[in-house]
Formats: sequence, C-alpha cells, structure tokens
Amino acid sequence: MAGSDIKTKRVTGTGALSVGRARIRHITVLVSSAGAGRVTITDGNGGSTLLDVDLASNSFSTIDIPDDGILATSDIYVSAATNVTAATVFWS
Repeated sequence: MAGSDIKTKRVTGTGALSVGRARIRHITVLVSSAGAGRVTITDGNGGSTLLDVDLASNSFSTIDIPDDGILATSDIYVSAATNVTAATVFWS
C-alpha cells in the first residue's frame, strides 16, 4: 500500500469530526478517574458502529487499527465518550 498523509483531530466529547470519508488508523484516549471509560465511533451520526471499546479508569490507552484501518464512508462520528477527558483520532 502506498503511503498516505495521516491527519489528527483531538476531541473532548461526542460529535462529528467533520472530515468526510476517512480511514481510522489509530486512537489515543485519556480516561478520567471517575470510572471506566468507553468510546464508540459510528459511520456518521446514527450510522453503523465502527468501533466500540471499553477502557480502564484513570488510564491513557492507545488503539492501533491493523491493515487498512476502519473505513468511515460518511464521517467519523464519536457517539459515546464516557468518562473520556480527551481522545485523538488519527485518520487518512
């Protein structure tokens, strides 16, 4: 696979990243000490679930997506960010 430019966007809550069609390559998540964290990403608002992960309380987690990543055909949409202080999504 030919190389491609990787872009990032930091989010502190739910909503669209407003990047259009994209492949999620990597995510970092900072979870607060308030309790276990959860991040759910869908293909646009109300679209199919692309990623749904549970994370330990008071942690910094990295999520590597293998091969060609996860394709969001509409937009990358963070539909849940429970106890998440911030997350950075890397896409191409």
